[in-house]
Amino acid sequence: MAIVRFADQKLFRNPWADFERMRRELDALFQGGGPESGGRFGGTVFPALNVSEDSSHIYVRAEIPGVPASEVEVAIEGDTLTIRGERKTCAADEKHSYHRRELECGRFSRSITLPTKVQVDKVEAQAAEGIITITLPKAETVKPKQIKVNVG
Repeated sequence: MAIVRFADQKLFRNPWADFERMRRELDALFQGGGPESGGRFGGTVFPALNVSEDSSHIYVRAEIPGVPASEVEVAIEGDTLTIRGERKTCAADEKHSYHRRELECGRFSRSITLPTKVQVDKVEAQAAEGIITITLPKAETVKPKQIKVNVG
């Protein structure tokens, strides 16, 4: 017979604990995690990117290490920018057993909604050192205009 001290017993069970556990599991599921893959289904979102802007341009910088610039496709449709490509550098080597595998291979596609209208015919993309920089000039209709105030 087990002896349990009175102070070690939970007197009241939190009725919301099961709901909190379910919420955490659903969050992990929709963020790409799950118990089948050790908490992750396929790594993080690839390629990682930053979107910034100034008064006349929007800048998108995406990390694409191991992907030749000639094999990256950049497309704009409406207000959506899409970056596509394929990372081929990971060779499936059956001789090795991995302790950690975070570099995924295969096709990728990342789409983002642009914060404002752009001049599609003047978009430029440059790649250097595994980072692609996409410069999107803002449309003239959305650029800030200086209006002179007349006195009198």
